[in-house]
Amino acid sequence: MTTTMPGVRPAVSHFSSGPCAKRPGWSLAALNDAALGRSHRAKLGKGKLKRAIDLTREVLGVPADYRIGIVPASDTGAVEMALWSLLGARPVTMMAWESFGEGWITDVVKQLKLKDVTVLKAGYGQIVDLAKVDTKTQDVVFTWNGTTSGVRVPNGDWIAADRDGLTICDATSAAFAQDLAWDKLDVTTFSWQKVLGGEAAHGMLILSPRAVERLTSYSPPWPLPKIFRLTSGGKLIEGIFEGETINTPSMLAVEDYLDALEWAGSVGGLKGLIARADANTKVLADWAAKTAWVDFLAGDPAIRSNTSVCLKVVDPTIAALSNEQQAAFAKSIVSALEKEKVALDIGAYRDAPPGLRIWCGATVETSDVEALTHWLDWAFETAKAQLAKAA
Repeated sequence: MTTTMPGVRPAVSHFSSGPCAKRPGWSLAALNDAALGRSHRAKLGKGKLKRAIDLTREVLGVPADYRIGIVPASDTGAVEMALWSLLGARPVTMMAWESFGEGWITDVVKQLKLKDVTVLKAGYGQIVDLAKVDTKTQDVVFTWNGTTSGVRVPNGDWIAADRDGLTICDATSAAFAQDLAWDKLDVTTFSWQKVLGGEAAHGMLILSPRAVERLTSYSPPWPLPKIFRLTSGGKLIEGIFEGETINTPSMLAVEDYLDALEWAGSVGGLKGLIARADANTKVLADWAAKTAWVDFLAGDPAIRSNTSVCLKVVDPTIAALSNEQQAAFAKSIVSALEKEKVALDIGAYRDAPPGLRIWCGATVETSDVEALTHWLDWAFETAKAQLAKAA
């Protein structure tokens, strides 16, 4: 390794885990057909919103009898809507292996104050023992991909096909990059700004027929804000799933999502998107396998994310430092790369262990990830030399 700067830079330096890189070749010109200055309730606006729903179904392969709705407040809003509208009918198991799962536990235990709750947690880089999860009799809430910890559930085999409860899945950094088991998911949420690199503020809520049945047969004991209401008079508000949004959406963001969905179709749909993310992650895996100073935060390859790839510094000199010193060292790597405009926003999440988080979703080009690996080595050697000099 050397402190000599590599000769090739990534063409696009955006490796943030959200909002994520725009699709290759994107420009503002792609949004020229946006329904700006028009009501989202007009025929044009509703048509575009319905088109976004239809293309989502097409690209993701969502079953025809599942409802898809565009809801406020990104993935967070979609998850909260599900928790507040559906839980309380039966016992619930809450699972967390990263910060967002922890947040859903807080909402259910401290805000909704449900009493019959089983909480299962795993540390960053790990997931709970899925074989021990009661998916037959309880509602289950989990994240498919742990955005802040670089892990994912390997599949949906652990979920009972003949379950009585509902599965509520936060899939925001998994949708469009991983093969979601729709027959095992009753509520699925994600946001536009993750795998397809769309703009923020809008969430997607996908409901199975079982989830719809719960909505129309169960009324939670707490009041629901208007922004959470999915039913009226005991019936599903079908308009939400036809493009009639609860509040005013950004038609510019809708156009951007449509552009991303069209691009997804052009690269082979879901299979093509998964292949692109897998190829990006393989570059980092191959590099890490031959690089002594770095490793995946998730030790088990079977549960490693192919989108939000989390890395830790395992060089003995750095690993011997205090947690605060390790965090400072990781930040020095991040700062060096940001200063060179080589990689932006790749620091570990604020609640995660010190390290790096590199987005490898489908909108990132594999050649850029390959170029980045050389710069990571350069930044590490530079930071380590500075540390030795300071000592």
